Order: sequence, then structure tokens, then C-alpha cells
Amino acid sequence: MDIDLLAKMVKEAVMDHDSVTLPGVGSFVAELVPAVFTDRGYTINPPYRRLFFLPREGDDTLLADLYAGANGISQADALRVLLDYLGEMKEVLKIRKTLVLPGLGRLRATRENHFFFVADEDLDIYPEGLGLEPISLKTHVETPEEVHAAVASLAEVLEPEHIVAEPAPEAPVAGPAAEPETESVEPEPIVAEPASEPVAKPAPALESAPEAPAAEPAPEPSVAAPAPEPPARKKHGFWRFALILLLVLAVVTLSWMIVGRVDPDWVDSFLYSEEELEILRY
Repeated sequence: MDIDLLAKMVKEAVMDHDSVTLPGVGSFVAELVPAVFTDRGYTINPPYRRLFFLPREGDDTLLADLYAGANGISQADALRVLLDYLGEMKEVLKIRKTLVLPGLGRLRATRENHFFFVADEDLDIYPEGLGLEPISLKTHVETPEEVHAAVASLAEVLEPEHIVAEPAPEAPVAGPAAEPETESVEPEPIVAEPASEPVAKPAPALESAPEAPAAEPAPEPSVAAPAPEPPARKKHGFWRFALILLLVLAVVTLSWMIVGRVDPDWVDSFLYSEEELEILRY
């Protein structure tokens, strides 16, 4: 037995069964994966079968049966040959960490010698999915049949019996135009106004005295606005304050210098702490 024959038997058994046991090593398990959306929901991938490896062993004898039938030997002899070969393969896998199974993929081992399987990208163990291809919704153009089916399904949903129509408001019945009621206006009695008595006009004055010219109002005395203070006073006050401040500072500085010359220890007591004074003295 060689690795090519082992890979061929595993693939043949997996095509019809979901699990194939490698005695003393583990089991290959095939799992059906349903159709899924990819590419942000714009592509539909068809269903397929995924092959992976588990370290636990099953209770099937598929490989022994295949090997016994192909070579015309008993199942016990076939199982013994498989155990010998798979034992050697397991030791090689622990050393090389990778073992290629042609047509299936690669069986690998971690540093702790845990086995796992990496299938080939073009591995196909799903005969029922022959001819199925991914469908891209970006470039898919609906056929007239698909459009007709979609419209029919919408029509079934929107059947009149499922729609409760709200009763339309009743329109007012047009009848003969009602004539506007005219109120009877009684004529008001005409009351004759009494004749106005003639008003005597005043006698014209004999001579009108000449009107004296109106005296013009005396002009009000203008109140003189208060003269703004000259800004010179403010300037002089500012410079006076600055000069006094400078004189005070000069006096304080001069006094400090004199005290420093006369009694420097007293000045140092203000500038340094006791520890620093001890250091300066030594």
C-alpha cells in the first residue's frame, strides 16, 4: 500500500459516506454546507460538502472492506495491512509535520502532534452539486419569466379580498338651488325736519384796529457746557505716582544693600534655611 492508494480509497468512501475511519489515526468527516451569501450579500455560493479531520476514530471498516475487495483478501488481513501502514504514516507525519494526500489535500501536525486537515481548493465530493455555480446579483438580469412570476406572486398577496377598502365619503346630493330668503324691508317713515330759523349775521365792525406785531421770544441764555478737564493733570498724576514708586524702590534697595554689608548673617537668615546656612558656614 502507498499514499496514493490510501488517498484514492478515502475519496471513494467519502463520496458515499459522511465518515471514514483511519484505524489508529483518526477519521475523515464530510459535512454538507448550505448555500450562503458572500461578497456583502451580492453573490450566492451553491451548497457543497466540506471535508475535515478529527483525531477520534469511528467504528466503521470502510477502508478495510475496500482494500479487501480490491485485492481479494479477507477483511482481517486487510485490516492488519492498514494498521501497519497507518502506523508508519503516523510516525512520518509527526516528524515531517506535513503529509500530502493526492486529490484530497494535506494532513498536518502541530508542535504538540495534533493532526488537522487542509483540503484542496478544487476538492469536489458533492456529486449532487454538479453544475451548480455561484450567482452574482450585480450582473444578474431578470428574464421575462422571472418578472412575470414575481408580478404574479405580488398579485396573490395583493388580492382584493385581502384588502379592506375604506368606504368613500358620500357626496352631497345636488338638489334644486335654494332661493335666498329675502327679508321684507319696510320703508321707514319720512319725518319732515323743522325749518331752521335764520341766524342773524353779526354786524361788521366799523374799524379794525391794526394788529400789533407779535413780540419775538427772547432768546434763552445759553448754558455753557462744563469745560473738560485738561488731560495734563492725569498725565502729571501718573508720572508723579511712578516717580514716588521708583524712589521707594530705590530707598528699599539701598537699605537692603547697607544692611547686607553691615550684618550679612541677618540677611542670609532670610534667604537660606538652617541646613543651607550650615553648609555655607563650612
